[in-house]
Amino acid sequence: MPSAADLQIRPAKESDAGVVVDFIRKLAEYGDISSEATVTEANVRAALFGAEPIAAAILAYIGSEPAGFAVYSYTFSSFMGKPGIYVEDLFVEHQFRSRGIGKALLVTLARLGRERGCGRLEWSVLNWNEQAMEFYQELGAVPMDDWTTFRVTGERLEKLASGEPHHRRLAREGRNA
Repeated sequence: MPSAADLQIRPAKESDAGVVVDFIRKLAEYGDISSEATVTEANVRAALFGAEPIAAAILAYIGSEPAGFAVYSYTFSSFMGKPGIYVEDLFVEHQFRSRGIGKALLVTLARLGRERGCGRLEWSVLNWNEQAMEFYQELGAVPMDDWTTFRVTGERLEKLASGEPHHRRLAREGRNA
């Protein structure tokens, strides 16, 4: 693990928007989903530092070099009656891996959650990323095998927002889409 003098973890500032975007793009490349990374610095500035921020980020540095990051937002567990932290992205540069930076980022988020009365810290992992899953389990995380993530984006999100019925439901009911 890097020494305390080498590793610094701090909240991202608005001037770090470009660094955050670079990390997001590198994470997308690592996950072989670069085509999905349409993020811009303007998007990051608005989401993380705008009038009503909806997410936040922390950055890890080794000396003056950006080494990793995490983007997170708050959730709410109705069952617990407490907020939670959802880690949207976690990424460590290849040359800095196996030096404790990913763990340090998660420890920082866990401490932040504890300070803010959060009942949980959670995130998603791509099914093929067995190395990440093993790492998370070593930290005490457990997979939520009973839960399936659903997502609506793009045209389907637009249709849902407009109240337009989805074509599969209509087909099941014997109607034409």
